[in-house]
Amino acid sequence: MKITLILNGKTEEDYLIKGISAYEKRLKHYISFETVVIPALKNTKALSIEQQKEKEGELLFKEIENSDRLILLDENGKEYNSVDFSGFLQQQMNSGIKNLVFVVGGPYGFSDAVYKRANGKIALSKMTFSHQMVRLFFVEQLYRGMTILKNEPYHHQ
Repeated sequence: MKITLILNGKTEEDYLIKGISAYEKRLKHYISFETVVIPALKNTKALSIEQQKEKEGELLFKEIENSDRLILLDENGKEYNSVDFSGFLQQQMNSGIKNLVFVVGGPYGFSDAVYKRANGKIALSKMTFSHQMVRLFFVEQLYRGMTILKNEPYHHQ
C-alpha cells in the first residue's frame, strides 16, 4: 500500500518544512509515502467561499484515482488516539487497497463534491490548528503509527 498526503498550497515556514521532511524520510523506511501539493488559489477575493471550495475540489480530483481510498482531515471527523490510529492504518493495509490518500483542505474546508467522494474523515483534535501545522502533526502521527505497528520504541504508553 502507498500513502499519499495531499496539501492545499505550499508549506510556508522553514521550521515546518524541516520537520515534515524529517518525518517523511523516516516514513519511507516503513511504507511508500508521497506528498502532493495542489497550488493555492490566486485572486480569491473575487470568489465566494463556496466557489473557492469547488475550485480546490476540482484540483484535488485531478490528483486522485477512482480506486484510491480518500480520507479527509476534517474537524468533524473521527478522533483516534495514536494506538487506535495505528490500528486504522493496519486495517487499511489489510484491506488490499493500493493507495490511501489523506487530504488537508483549504482554509474553508471541502466542497460538497469532495465530501461525497470521501471514504472517511479524521479529526486530529477538537482544537483548531492552522493548515500549516496540521501537515507536521499528521506526518508525525503516520510515523508514530508505523512504529507502533512494528513494536518499535518511539511511542510510549
